[in-house]
Amino acid sequence: MLRSNLLALGIFVSLFILWETACRIFAVPIFILPPPTSIVQTAVLQAPMILPHALTTGLEIVCGIALALAVAIPLAMGMFAWPWLEKALSPFLVASQAIPVFALAPLLVVWLGYGIAGKVLMAAIIIFFPITVSLLEGFKGCDREFQVLFRLMGAGFWQTMRLLYWPWALPHFFSGLRVGVTVATIGAVIGEWVGAQRGLGFLMIQANARLKVDLVFAVILWLSLMGLFLWFGVGWLEKKSIHWKKSIPVNLI
Repeated sequence: MLRSNLLALGIFVSLFILWETACRIFAVPIFILPPPTSIVQTAVLQAPMILPHALTTGLEIVCGIALALAVAIPLAMGMFAWPWLEKALSPFLVASQAIPVFALAPLLVVWLGYGIAGKVLMAAIIIFFPITVSLLEGFKGCDREFQVLFRLMGAGFWQTMRLLYWPWALPHFFSGLRVGVTVATIGAVIGEWVGAQRGLGFLMIQANARLKVDLVFAVILWLSLMGLFLWFGVGWLEKKSIHWKKSIPVNLI
């Protein structure tokens, strides 16, 4: 674990130094490509101005995650309980991800206005698919011997769902949730690009129009940190939720 962390840190530092050196040697104008030190400096010094926009985008992401979970979990359970429902809805689920989000964003602005609702819905559309698919695969991957055991003990489907299928599918659920939360920023920012009055996406558009490229990169840095925070947050929740897995004999997993 320590070796992997040191390797990742070494790669990051090497890229940082290479980027910084190239900008200095070739005298790249700051409005084309600012050096990393300038980006970090802007991200820190402009934090009082960036923070309110970050809070807006963060609220949109959190609400998008909540909405996606509210849709994805019942949908996955329903498709597992009734296979005909999965066959009927699968084409629509795939189509929802095949449509470019840039095509949906202007429509959501027209339908829902410039407020937070469109951005929340945009983030939820991106998030719910990996959660739904991962959770459904987790249900399907449950060991058949355990299913037979529960059936012989007289457990009904929903009792088996609560006591067997859900615990079994939790690792898959968290894997899908990790993917979902890391791309949640995409939906929120694209929604803000199309139409917003606040948010990191709105700030990026304003900074880009004024050729403040260092501020654009500073906002990207803030978004990256938000994504990492969500990623590690889900990882922490996963460890807290499936700690029991470590106590299960290997031959039973």
